[in-house]
Amino acid sequence: MPDIGFYHPIVIHFAIGLLAAGVLFRWMSLTGRAACAGPAAASLSLLATVAILVAAQSGEDAHVAVEAVPGAARAVRAHQQWGERTRNLAVAVGALELLALAFRGRPSARRLAFASAGVGLAAFLAILETGKLGGELVYVHAGGVGIRSGDPDDVARLLLAGLYQEAELDEKAGRTTDAASLLEIAAQRFPADPVVQVRAAEALLEDRNDPAGALEILGRLGPIPEEPRLRFRRGWLTADALDALGRQPEARAVLERLRVEFPENTRLRGRLARADASPNTN
Repeated sequence: MPDIGFYHPIVIHFAIGLLAAGVLFRWMSLTGRAACAGPAAASLSLLATVAILVAAQSGEDAHVAVEAVPGAARAVRAHQQWGERTRNLAVAVGALELLALAFRGRPSARRLAFASAGVGLAAFLAILETGKLGGELVYVHAGGVGIRSGDPDDVARLLLAGLYQEAELDEKAGRTTDAASLLEIAAQRFPADPVVQVRAAEALLEDRNDPAGALEILGRLGPIPEEPRLRFRRGWLTADALDALGRQPEARAVLERLRVEFPENTRLRGRLARADASPNTN
């Protein structure tokens, strides 16, 4: 059988929607006020059963890669166990619906409909718990980007996201040196990403007090034509680094170039005004 793990997120969303609709229509049919509710419930519930069976198989295929992630095995097993419970309940719902169709018009059909409604509700609660655990696999244990496909570009995005977010957390916790180290790694691994380069330069300048290192990173950057805010930030940090190195005329030249492109920026105008006033106060 082909590996269908890639399609698991798609299939499971269909399964949840079909099951929810099937259970809702089945409970509506028990009131006797909606003639179409019974046939709709049977159709939707049977479709949900098929979708859940496919979702269970695709989940098994997807688990293989995720289970290899350190620390994820227990979460994978919990998700798998609830997936199996959901599958079993869904099969029971499907069987009850088929029996209700087979005994249509007989007194036992209504009892089967009641049973399907009860088991269907249990299946819906089970699929919600399964989905919650699946979400934890993706968002807590990183069982998503790069893990399933194994594509180098996907794995690289996962690495970049991890480095960047961990650096943000380190900064908030006051571990600025650690944050700068992580961003420096990111800058080395992703030299073509201007956002990473500018952020790494900022960390070197502000957290490590290394203006020369920051200037080196900023100098390696090529043009950034479509990101005016990033261009401004790059120029501002370049001027900061040059100022810190005692190269005020060069810093002033950078700021003047920024003023040509961003003439209405009040922060820039204020900085230039202070620079103009400082020789007079001395």
